[in-house]
Order: sequence, then C-alpha cells, then structure tokens
Amino acid sequence: MKKIIFLIFISCMVFSQKKHIVEESFEVNGVCKMCKARIEKTAFKQKGVKNAEWDINNHLLTVLYDKSKLDIYQIHKSIAKVGHDTSEEQAPDEIYDKLPMCCLYNREEIKKGKQ
Repeated sequence: MKKIIFLIFISCMVFSQKKHIVEESFEVNGVCKMCKARIEKTAFKQKGVKNAEWDINNHLLTVLYDKSKLDIYQIHKSIAKVGHDTSEEQAPDEIYDKLPMCCLYNREEIKKGKQ
C-alpha cells in the first residue's frame, strides 16, 4: 500500500512540474554556425532551459524552459550579453564589436527593417 501511495505522489509531482514547461520563440540576430552555437549554448546554460534551437534562416530561437525557474527576459539578457541582439534586448556595442568577423550582422539594416 505504501508503494502505491508513493508512486501516486511521484506521478503527481512529475505532472505538476510539467505545467510550468513552456515553449517560446523570439528573434535573435546572427549569421553563421558560430552564432548558432553561441546563442544556443548561452540559452541552454540558463537554469531551467530544457532545449534551445536557433534557426539560421529565420533568426528565431525556440526555447523550452521551466517558467517557474526562469523568466523569458533573462534569456534575452543573457544572449545580449554575448553580443547578439534579440527582439527585446540589444547587445552592448563593446561586446558586439568583439564578435568574430563572420558573426557581425548589419545592425543598422536590421533597425531600418523594423521601422
């Protein structure tokens, strides 16, 4: 009987934890596979992120994360801190300027496109 109660308790814990797992996508600027690796690695390092995948063609980062452990804006900020502008956060110029040449995207052109 104790085993059954324990299994029910564990099952309830697992199902209640899954309620907080959400998937969101947002724009992250970058141009190459080095950008992809940097963006995904940075997102994945955030506590609560279960999966992160950046699409080079459409510049969308899709993250699966536990919203009880992490706010989506923390992911935006962490990515900006490594040099990539997101739809909510701009990377500091001094960090962006230190990216490898192949990773530099035209910030002015992107800003004009959003206006």
